[in-house]
Amino acid sequence: MKKRIFSMTAAFMLLFLTAVSPIASMTASAASGFELYTTYPGLSVEAGETESFTMYVENNTGSNVDATLSIVTIPDDWTYYFSGDSTTVSQIHVQDGEEADFSFYVMVPEDTTEGTYTIEIQATTDTGVSDTQTLSLTVEEIEYGQSSLDIDYPEQEGSSDSSFSFDATITNNSSEDQTFSLSSQTDAGWQVSFTPSSESTQVASIEVAAGSSEGVTITVTPPANVEAGTFTIPISASSTADTLSEDISITILGTYSLTLSTSDGLLSFDAHVNKESDVTLTVTNNSNVDLENINLTSSAPSDWTVSFETSTIETLEAGATVEITMHVTPSDSAMTGDYVTTITASCSEASDSAEFRVSVKTQTIWGIVAVLLIIALLLGVSIIFDKYGRR
Repeated sequence: MKKRIFSMTAAFMLLFLTAVSPIASMTASAASGFELYTTYPGLSVEAGETESFTMYVENNTGSNVDATLSIVTIPDDWTYYFSGDSTTVSQIHVQDGEEADFSFYVMVPEDTTEGTYTIEIQATTDTGVSDTQTLSLTVEEIEYGQSSLDIDYPEQEGSSDSSFSFDATITNNSSEDQTFSLSSQTDAGWQVSFTPSSESTQVASIEVAAGSSEGVTITVTPPANVEAGTFTIPISASSTADTLSEDISITILGTYSLTLSTSDGLLSFDAHVNKESDVTLTVTNNSNVDLENINLTSSAPSDWTVSFETSTIETLEAGATVEITMHVTPSDSAMTGDYVTTITASCSEASDSAEFRVSVKTQTIWGIVAVLLIIALLLGVSIIFDKYGRR
């Protein structure tokens, strides 16, 4: 009976010591006034990454200490270093009653499998007092998705003489850097170029780092003779691992062009003071669509009168030409010489102007008087000759 009681007592004491010993070790450092800790001892990391912890050493031992930093346990092939003020360190000095910090960096190998790993760091003073901190790192596998080509506002519209600009983003969601070749499929005459964002040099390919994105500007210039309509242009970004494609759409509203001239092509004519002169104008629609409400206006010298047979062309079909008579009357005060009169034909889509050189001719009463005087003088001479010439 005594042996049984002794055995039970011994077992109880062993169990008690086993339970109490961790608590005793946990409180030992606190009792000594020296503690090593970090605010976030557990983190999730990815294989191939470098993770950092901010570590703190608190000293209440009653004297200043120099603590040596070391690793008690760490997974195989994992590398690390201690850093203070951007310098690799192995010791840290802590004033009594104060706290100091340092950084712990650990590099997780790329081939590390998923799971939770522990690292135990120890700080030991020059007087033999020490404390440890266990770090827990959960390694999670990187999930890679499909790379992508995204185009902002892929549908645009404008005239045939416009250049269209599209902002695109290429995202590389793979685990390796990739070089993407850029290309397009267009009809003859269309021009497509690719320029990296914030640059001015056109490129045929672009490198995108793993897990990152690069911006590209796509510029499209239609051919000069393109007809109105909607055009779809496939855009591709291809690498050895991915082939990305998106379509852009361009709607050509029309080609707009007007030409203002004269029936004989001359842009000069003669005119007389206070007398109306007529000039035949021609207005040609060089567009590939009909133009409406074409207005004729003039800019002439002060007090001149310029009018048109009709000042508004309601509709001018594509490729058609219309003749309009212009009436020009120089003012009474116009002197002999050359003047400029500008005529403009315009609508909401297009316009054209022509400068006319107007040579003004003047007639004065003194010219007529001079002619009459010459005639009278000739008659007088003739009479005198007839009267006295016979004697």
